[in-house]
Amino acid sequence: MREQSPTSRLRKAGFSDPLRASRLLAEPASAQLGGLDPEDFAPVADPDQCLLALIRLAEACADSTGLESCLRGPGRRGLLAVLGMSSVLGDFVVSHPGALDVFERRERLEDVTLAGERRSALTAVGADPDDDVPVAASGGHDAINAMRAHYFERILSIAAADLTGPDSLAAMPCVSAAISHAVGGALEAALAVARVGVPGAENVGLTIVAMGKTGACELNYVSDVDVVYVARSLSDEGPDDEAMLAVATKLASAVGRAVSAPAYEPALWMLDAGLRPEGKDGPLVRTLDSHVTYYKRWAKGWEFQALLKARPIAGDLELGRAYLDALWPMVWDAAGHENFVEDSRAMRKRVEDHVPSKEERRQLKLGKGGLRDVEFTVQLLQLVHGRTDVSLRVRPTLQALACLRDAGYVARGDADLLDRDYRILRVLEHRIQLRRLRRSHLVPTGEDDMRRLARAMGVPGCASGEDLERLWQDTRRQVRALHREIYYRPLLPEAARLSADDIALKESSAKARLEAIGYRNASGALEHIKTLTAGVSRTAAIQRQLLPVMLGWFAQGPEPDAGLLAFRLLSEKMGGTHWYMKTLRDGGAAAERLCLLLSSSRYIAEQLTRLPESISWLADTRELMPRARDDLEGELDSMISRRSDPSGVAGAGRYLRRRELLRTAMGQSLRVVDPVASRAAVSQAADIALEAALRGAVPAACARLGADGSLSRYLVVAMGRMGGREMGYASDADVVFLHEPHDGVEPDAAARMANEVAAQVIRLLGETGAEPPLPADADLRPEGRAGPLCRSLDSYAEYIDRWAHTWERQALLRARPCAGDAELGARFTALVDGFRYPRGGLDADAVREVRRMKARVETERIPRGIDPQRHLKLGRGGLADVEWTVQLLQLQHAGDHPRLRTTSTLDALTAAADVGLVTADQADRLSCAWDLASRLRDLNVLGTGRTSASKIDVLAHDLRDLAVLSFLMGRDDSDRHDIEEEYLRAARRSRGAVERIFYGKDTRR
Repeated sequence: MREQSPTSRLRKAGFSDPLRASRLLAEPASAQLGGLDPEDFAPVADPDQCLLALIRLAEACADSTGLESCLRGPGRRGLLAVLGMSSVLGDFVVSHPGALDVFERRERLEDVTLAGERRSALTAVGADPDDDVPVAASGGHDAINAMRAHYFERILSIAAADLTGPDSLAAMPCVSAAISHAVGGALEAALAVARVGVPGAENVGLTIVAMGKTGACELNYVSDVDVVYVARSLSDEGPDDEAMLAVATKLASAVGRAVSAPAYEPALWMLDAGLRPEGKDGPLVRTLDSHVTYYKRWAKGWEFQALLKARPIAGDLELGRAYLDALWPMVWDAAGHENFVEDSRAMRKRVEDHVPSKEERRQLKLGKGGLRDVEFTVQLLQLVHGRTDVSLRVRPTLQALACLRDAGYVARGDADLLDRDYRILRVLEHRIQLRRLRRSHLVPTGEDDMRRLARAMGVPGCASGEDLERLWQDTRRQVRALHREIYYRPLLPEAARLSADDIALKESSAKARLEAIGYRNASGALEHIKTLTAGVSRTAAIQRQLLPVMLGWFAQGPEPDAGLLAFRLLSEKMGGTHWYMKTLRDGGAAAERLCLLLSSSRYIAEQLTRLPESISWLADTRELMPRARDDLEGELDSMISRRSDPSGVAGAGRYLRRRELLRTAMGQSLRVVDPVASRAAVSQAADIALEAALRGAVPAACARLGADGSLSRYLVVAMGRMGGREMGYASDADVVFLHEPHDGVEPDAAARMANEVAAQVIRLLGETGAEPPLPADADLRPEGRAGPLCRSLDSYAEYIDRWAHTWERQALLRARPCAGDAELGARFTALVDGFRYPRGGLDADAVREVRRMKARVETERIPRGIDPQRHLKLGRGGLADVEWTVQLLQLQHAGDHPRLRTTSTLDALTAAADVGLVTADQADRLSCAWDLASRLRDLNVLGTGRTSASKIDVLAHDLRDLAVLSFLMGRDDSDRHDIEEEYLRAARRSRGAVERIFYGKDTRR
């Protein structure tokens, strides 16, 4: 194998200019680097920078063996990693060669503590760490420089461990905590230095309370340090509060100068006291009582959110603990303040809006998909749910996220994704800032910068600038999506508005609340609540979060008790199904929509338990829109391909019908599907069921008759409301069966087979089983029940030509092919069009016959004891009145006006008005009454769950039933009395138009 040249080895190690690197390694100063190979630079972010820094360091250590010792010892990896990542830390090592000892120690990040940092920092400035009030040996620049140099040595140690660790993502929290503790030590030392130059400081206790990332132990390498100052007198005979605060203010100001004013050693960071009460307009230092008073009287929601991270970090720690004891409980009451969630969201929006547009896509902290998205999401959930769940009362973001996950407030998968995303963003932030130790949150765009960052990230699969860009953008998109999904949950504002007793669901207060918001059986409701929330399962935990809010949503419906019971039955059926609770918690408005449905529609409540996966539709109302016919037919084909027995084939169609009826019912009840579209969807679902039944009936008939195969082509014709695509949830399927024998088939044999096929269709549709039956009524066929169940098309043509009655002509006005052979259906339509739309209309005798039939229906078919005015179908001005009137117009004029040739009642009525057969006012009266009656029939079914009782055809009397109708129509509860009057008025107006148009009476007065 050919030996690699030195230049090739350097290039392979990552040097961008290997020729220059070779020259540098040949210089005399490089003699101290003799133990290094090019491969030692391979893990380094920027080998070129690292080598230059080493040459400078070798020159600075010309008279010392310290560098050679470090490079030969365990500190080599840490030194190279730091020099190759941070030019500023490299400069510090060059100017402080003694700091090389830091790399030899190879400190573990887990061992860094605030107490340890406090002791070492105080020792660095000559203060005794064991004194109650430590004071530096001297003040002035020498003490300040000693404090700063010590701090930079601590950052060197942390960076070395960070950059050489086996897993940068796993180490990130420890890195941030170690930096935060080092900051605490520096502040303790700065306060000790400040006491030297402030008279009276020995009598003043000053605590420095860290806020923000410092308080949460989440600091970056370079960041402003947010603090709040609290002071007290240390002597009973000390100065009064005014004098004491004056001394404390001088101390606080001196601390700020110690860490950021010009000196030989670089400034550390800015101390930002802007989160103190009244912000920059308020006094820099306050007493504890003053703080408490402010937060009790005047603090806003965001100020309590800021206190979530508060932690005493330096100075009088006993006073700091008293500060937390006084204010920490207020943090967890803040979410109950008016509009807390809305204000928090508005604040996040303002932060986003203030990001300059040119920075928005590279902003790591404040932009969309950045660190703030994670932090705001976690903090809002903490504050809303932490009022009663003490497990959430923690400061660090990742720890809080884990607690939210374990308690069920965030899905495990979502929490794990956010955890990893946050770690990636924070590690990227650390690497960006380490380069020049500048406070920056912009992801660079330069190729060299991105390559350097990628090499330093320590994330698998991130080896180049392109890899890092892809990782950053993918992380950003994922964070944004999860933030929007969790942060904007409808549940949060509602949960924030509840009292602590409401959230806790304590029996003593819950019963009174349940009665107050509308539950009729509060004791029964409490039993449901206990059952739903009992135990330690994740499902029970999530239901303990959801129920306090859901109880209010149930109460918005007309039957909250029924809704809660239905929810209990549904939850018991779903058991531990992972997606069920996740949908309710995370699915946008899904939980609220479910509550409204369960408390207003017994039909939906019953069907949901049979098809619980439909709950997932509630997360997106587009899922509640009717499916296209082609989509349903494609799904039917797929299902039938896996079934062979006739009942299974027909069952597939009945399943699809049941599912689409539920989808339509949910859409109509939530008013995302209008009544016309819902009737069309119900009719289409029946078409699919008939198509499946026909496919199953043919082989069933062949098997029953012992035939080898089908003898004909078959067609099912929809009649009545099904033919007009106007079916309701309780409608039967009025149908006519037709066939056409194949060439050469004996007609009698084909007829026997066809009648058997039709019989099998009716049987398969009406079978008992898992899917609800669809009763099929073939009584509208030629000769009614006395005629054959299925006729050939030729026989049908002969019948209507020779023997058909006027009523049969009228019935065919709503006939349309719905299943079977499409070509046969087209021929049927062409055949009957000439019969049902006669040229010149009906003669006088036929018109009289139609009117007599209608009068007989009015007198004979309304059930006894029912007020004719309240019967939605057969009553005066109801469905039958409008439909007979429209059909008479079609029989008389459709032959001359093609626009009337439709099976739809409303479309025909619109066409009649357009061609001048009725006035616009008459059309409006008839359509309003018909539409309202149809809607009330459907809502009777949805509200009561009854699909066959005669009551669905009657306008409700009961106030509770009227309340359900009112709610399902989108009306206020106070409007329930108006529904009766509205329908009766519409029916009276409709009847007047019927008298005029259908009976030809002059109703003018």
